[in-house]
Amino acid sequence: MKHEKETIVKIERPEYFLLRPDIEKAYGYSHAVKIGSSIKISGAVSMDDQGNPTAIGDLGQQMKNCYADLEKILKHFNCSFDDVVVENIFTTNMPLFLENAAYRNKIYTKHFPTGSWLGVKELAIPEFMIEIELEVHKSE
Repeated sequence: MKHEKETIVKIERPEYFLLRPDIEKAYGYSHAVKIGSSIKISGAVSMDDQGNPTAIGDLGQQMKNCYADLEKILKHFNCSFDDVVVENIFTTNMPLFLENAAYRNKIYTKHFPTGSWLGVKELAIPEFMIEIELEVHKSE
């Protein structure tokens, strides 16, 4: 008698998270999507809850505001910056970003993720000087 192995396939359904639902729906994106143990987080920018740019002209404060929003998203998924495996930073002023990059030592206290730092001509709104996107791996 031949025994066949039974295979169980777990279907992973995406979990979508909107940090500012009205703004994200208006622009047509979700701020984060979790599938299994992976979470993709759209680029965070320095904005208020109405979508208006904040800390205009202050890249250092814009960076802090980005990380504050990213932390809210991570907490929603019971994660921290320790779970971040990729961080991509887009900036319209690379020299100024490099002057402020040491702030990341307060964010990543155990290890740094992989990623890229990219100088770009512009971001979605002219006042945005920096945008930070993340990929997270959270063991179930």
